[in-house]
Amino acid sequence: MFERIGNYFRETRDELLNKVSWPSWNELTESTSIVLVASVLFALIIWLMDQGLGYSLATFYKLF
Repeated sequence: MFERIGNYFRETRDELLNKVSWPSWNELTESTSIVLVASVLFALIIWLMDQGLGYSLATFYKLF
């Protein structure tokens, strides 16, 4: 059992060091920037929808 666990960790280390293609620093910062901008835009859109629906429902409930 311990041999299999050790083998698992050796294979995992080998894969992470030799088989995975890691992004360059420029690729990483570019991808991070894109994700941050998209997250802010989605949050803004959801906030605007929430405010609009909240206002609409408040106006609707005032009528009754």
